[in-house]
Amino acid sequence: MTVSVGTAAGAAGARVLRLSRHPVLSYTLRRLGLTLFLAFGVTVVTFVLTTLVPIDPAVAALGERAAADPDIVAAYREKYGLDKPLIVQYWVYVTGLIQGDWGMSQQTQRPVLQDLMSYAPATLELVFATIVLAVVTGVLVGLAAALYRNRFPDHFARVLALLGVSTPIFWFGIVMTMIFFAQLGWLPSGGRVDPGLPKIQGGTGFMLVDAVLAGQPAIFWSAVRHLILPSIVLGLSTLGLIIRITRASVLEVLGNDYVRAGRAKGLGRGTVVSRYVLRAASGSILTVTGVAFGGLLAGTVLIETVFNWPGLGLYAYRSATTADLNAIMGVTLFVSTAYILVNLIVDLCYMVLDPRVRLT
Repeated sequence: MTVSVGTAAGAAGARVLRLSRHPVLSYTLRRLGLTLFLAFGVTVVTFVLTTLVPIDPAVAALGERAAADPDIVAAYREKYGLDKPLIVQYWVYVTGLIQGDWGMSQQTQRPVLQDLMSYAPATLELVFATIVLAVVTGVLVGLAAALYRNRFPDHFARVLALLGVSTPIFWFGIVMTMIFFAQLGWLPSGGRVDPGLPKIQGGTGFMLVDAVLAGQPAIFWSAVRHLILPSIVLGLSTLGLIIRITRASVLEVLGNDYVRAGRAKGLGRGTVVSRYVLRAASGSILTVTGVAFGGLLAGTVLIETVFNWPGLGLYAYRSATTADLNAIMGVTLFVSTAYILVNLIVDLCYMVLDPRVRLT
């Protein structure tokens, strides 16, 4: 009986060892390990930066009147462990995060995690719409610029890319609002839906998804119209970056031997571009898209303020103006974690686009 158990354990160990040596699984495990390490680093950096802020957490939470009473301040510090050494405070902080206790928000008097789950869908919906718009438009314009180099499409792409990377988004947002809302009246100036429409109870928080699930086409199209202006303004800089990267990557690929070989075989231009050029250039585009995701999440602070968009950016702005440290830490952790997860997805997508990654 002992021999059979030992044999089964040895077989299981050998199976695990073989799986760990599989290129795809090994690559995935390495990336997951790096992701966990980065998540741990984010908690350390967030905690350290919060302790360096020249604001007393007790004063920020209790207010000036209550903070003037030493007994109240001492009781508050004892309750939340602020009188303990920093290493103990960090341990309490991390264990609370794992258990879902991200602290209480002073401005809303609700748990920070509950606030994040309430505001995050609006921001993520805006960011996803912006990414799709910027990537589709940027790849098409950048591809046309590379295929028609030094001709009108290329000159147009250069001007658009220059405007994208140099235009301040808050100024662009105000200008777009004045033109398309105040002057033309084509698009709404802010919010997620028209105020006269009924509210959808429950749901995912993603307005487009909830409108489809509830069978409310009026709410769906209203949400689309409200997404247009903020997504264009937010995605302008990302659009310019993707145009430049796509143009440079496609021009580099067009000079390779396998592209010329495909043309020599008699393949059509569309086939060569879709099967050879775009696939080879997609790695750079995917990298820029993953990096841009974090920038878009950070950029929502300005955009949501300009367009009164009820998302994490507006929540972070109000938290900063009221010195709500728990809320600020929660937003920072959420954005950092989302950025890390997106980059993990980008790394895993490399295996599909470039088989050589599986062997690294």
